[in-house]
Order: sequence, then C-alpha cells, then structure tokens
Amino acid sequence: MAGLSFTNVIHPEIFMAFRDFKLFDTHLHIIDSRFPLVPNNGYLPDEFTCEGYLDRMRGYNLAGGAIVSGSFQAFDQTYLVDALKRLGPAFVGVTQLPATVSDGEVIDLNSAGVRAVRFNLKRGGSEDVRHLDSLARRVHELVGWHAELYVDSRELAGLYDTLVALPAVSIDHLGLSREGFGTLLKLVERGVRVKATGFGRVDFDVRTALQDLCAANSDALMFGTDLPSTRAPRPYEDGDFDLVVETLGSEKARKVFHENAIAFYSPPSLAKPS
Repeated sequence: MAGLSFTNVIHPEIFMAFRDFKLFDTHLHIIDSRFPLVPNNGYLPDEFTCEGYLDRMRGYNLAGGAIVSGSFQAFDQTYLVDALKRLGPAFVGVTQLPATVSDGEVIDLNSAGVRAVRFNLKRGGSEDVRHLDSLARRVHELVGWHAELYVDSRELAGLYDTLVALPAVSIDHLGLSREGFGTLLKLVERGVRVKATGFGRVDFDVRTALQDLCAANSDALMFGTDLPSTRAPRPYEDGDFDLVVETLGSEKARKVFHENAIAFYSPPSLAKPS
C-alpha cells in the first residue's frame, strides 16, 4: 500500500514561522478503532487516524515521524503495521513487545519500519521492567533497535546503571518530573536521548529544561508533538514548537526538530538501496 502524501495536505496558503524548520515528529499516536484497543485503568482514547494526524499537521514542514504504541494498544502490532504502510517510509514505529517475542517477528517488524521497543513504566501495557536489559539488548543485536522508556525521572536513579550500559536509549516527555531531573541530565551526558514532548505533562519550567539538556549533550534532544496528547493535562499546542525556537535559537532548534531524530531513528526512506 502506498504511503499517504503528507506534503500534499500542507496548504500552501499557510505561511507560519515553523514552516522554515523540517520536523521529524518523534512522538505521535495513531488510534484506529479498526484494530484492538485495551482499556488501561478504565481509559480508552478517542480515535485519531493517520488522516487526522496529517490534517492536524497542516502547515508544518513534516519530514516524517515515530508512531508510538500506547498502553491501550498493549502488544498489538496490526494497527502499527497498517499505519506505517499508510504514512509511508518516512515514518517509523515504536512498539511494545513481550519478552517471549520470536526473532522472526522482530525481523518482520523491522522490515515494516519499526525501529524501537517501548517500556511503559508510567502506564503499563508493555513488558515488565525486569526484562528491560535482556530485551533491549536482544532487539539491538538482532535489528539495531533502541529502547524507549515512558518513565518518571523520580525512578531513574534505580535504573541508572542499567540504562547507561545499554547500547541506545531514549526517555519520553522530558522525564516528567523536577525531582530526578539531575539524574536525567547525567544520563544525557552518557548518551541517553530525551524527547522534548508532552510539555503539558511536566511539573517544571520547560525553557530551563531544554537549555540544560542541550548544554549536557547537543545531540540528545528530539522534539515530538505527542499528538493527540492522550490523558495529558494540557494537550499539544503549536506554541510548544515556537517555544523551542525561542529558547534555543534557530541552529539548535534545527537539530532538535530534525537532525538528531533522523540520526537516531534511521527511517526506511533514508535506507540505501541494496
């Protein structure tokens, strides 16, 4: 199935400042009622399809993105494979897998465009953290994937030794909490990536956090919209994008919006023909 043309849905009459910056959106959810959804603590999200996402992103210079499996999708892969086909090879998948997954399934998912395994310590729906080290190492050795964690920074001290020893790791939503942010900075200095996402979820000043994280490692920070912002106290706003430019300046913002993510995710659209 051919990918949807997201360039065609950007209306040429819209001239917003952020059109000047290529965006690889490192954190978005696709919620399609044609595929299984699992209530998480009684919560089920509203539908948010590929078409809905592209419509919301009109006006952005969208260069691709990462579709992230949520707690409410558990280990279902059918929605993700379908979404990757629809959005095309500029997009990648971040999935949740049981530790019992076969090598063959991992290889098939990699061929479909999946590039990471997610551990959702905040909401559940993913594999237990006790399998973090073994599963993260296994998928990295097999297909080069990294591990992504939805985790509160307050828990990072207990995970520090494990995370710094893993080959590739990213942490969602700026770590969420002021408490533990110092540990997050230490991890960033050691090569762990952080998603500049979910600004409405955190309990600290985002501007200061962006500055501190970029100072710790200019390659670490990667922007994402977090659309449709399920369960967020305040959903994504276009002003979140503007905030990054205002805080970091154009040169650093280009890295945060595009360059760092492209280097980390290696979307299929950049694969060299064999």
